[in-house]
Amino acid sequence: MKIIGLTGGIASGKSTVSQQLTQLNIPVIDADKIAREVVEPGQPALQKIKETFGEEFFLEDGTLDRPKLGQRVFGDEAARKQLNKITHPAIQNLMIKRMMGYFFTGYRMVVLDVPLLFESRVLLKICSNTVCVYCNADQELERLMRRDKLGREDAEKRIGSQMPLEDKARESDYIIDNTGDLETLKERVEELVATVTPTFIEAHGVKILVTTLVIFVSFVSVRKFVFGG
Repeated sequence: MKIIGLTGGIASGKSTVSQQLTQLNIPVIDADKIAREVVEPGQPALQKIKETFGEEFFLEDGTLDRPKLGQRVFGDEAARKQLNKITHPAIQNLMIKRMMGYFFTGYRMVVLDVPLLFESRVLLKICSNTVCVYCNADQELERLMRRDKLGREDAEKRIGSQMPLEDKARESDYIIDNTGDLETLKERVEELVATVTPTFIEAHGVKILVTTLVIFVSFVSVRKFVFGG
């Protein structure tokens, strides 16, 4: 199975690309959604966050006050690193489990939607190719302000808390240009899929090899049992 790492800026259109990939029947494992799962009540990461940052970042029902914690870490690099140290291993482990589930159900390709892909060396290492959804700096700022109803200063802080989009684009194998309209973006996603989708042999070569070896070993064992020698 081919693993594609998808990244981009905080408001470059990565989620829209993920939706379009899903419509093309390509499984997408979203790191942001996984990040919410690993801090649900009862999860070990949630308790570590409470011990590290305090109960003031929790609601009365015991759930994490994500917006409040977000405000705390986005302007403080040391705090952000502390939070990432707690959540990233849990996120990576769950993403890998989901990925293996798709592998054993026969999918040729899976996309890992990871905003911090290049900062996450574990996930980066398992990707066959990396893709960056790109837009210019003014577009990213404007989209973030509109989407999250933020002032310019807060939006710039959030963008500044991540690896620069230009650097992500430079490091990626492929770039999806999202400076145009939605229809153009859809065409570019379809072009990318046509380029990176593996053949059946490429996607399942290892599985075929393992299955063949199991059949061969089983045959030899049965032959010895029936015929002796």
